[in-house]
Parts: sequence; structure tokens; C-alpha cells
Amino acid sequence: QVQLVESGGGLVQAGGSLRLSCAASGRTSGRYAMGWFRQAPGKEREFVAATSWTGGNTNYADSVKGRFTISRDNAKNTVYLQMNSLKPEDTAVYYCVAARTYYGSSWFQYAYWGQGTQVTVSS
Repeated sequence: QVQLVESGGGLVQAGGSLRLSCAASGRTSGRYAMGWFRQAPGKEREFVAATSWTGGNTNYADSVKGRFTISRDNAKNTVYLQMNSLKPEDTAVYYCVAARTYYGSSWFQYAYWGQGTQVTVSS
């Protein structure tokens, strides 16, 4: 089992930045791909970004390309999501996810999920 704990959410004005962190614990000896999904009230969960175990491969939703950057520090078992130029439509609960090798956009491929952290972007 892998446990994921997100942090770094909060309230920010449009155009601002936030950095989310996700710390993994448990069976972190496995080489897990990790990523982020989000879900806004009344909407379906949405893929945001993911990265392979090495960090050498990344995948982004079109809606965040050029604004968000995913990175990881395997020595700390932590993945980050740097979010710049935030928009009100980025408001959502952001979930950290992990999978054995998959780093695509299908939510059902990710076996491990965090509890989520709220990001609110005011206009």
C-alpha cells in the first residue's frame, strides 16, 4: 500500500501561483508514476498532469499546458505541482495519484489516491 498526502492548497487571486506537494509513504520502494487530478463542484474529475518514475516523461492536460509544471524528488518521495497564471476555472479539489507504471489521463488506472487539497482562485 502507498499512502499519499497532499499539501499546499489555498486561496489565491487570478494570475497568482501555488505549489502543491504530495508526500508518499508506505511501500514507496516501488517505482510509481505519480500525478494529479482535480474535481470542481458539479463536474467530473479531470486529469491535470502526471510524471513517470524517473520524472523524464510528463503528461499534461491541454487546459494547463504552459501554466503548470509537475516535478518529483524521489529522495523525498514527493511530487510537486507548480501552478502559475491561475484562473478561476482552476478552482477545484486537487488529488495526488500513483500508479505502478501508468502516467496517462485515465483515472481508473491509478490505484492510489490522496484525500485532496482545495485550491480556490478568486477573480
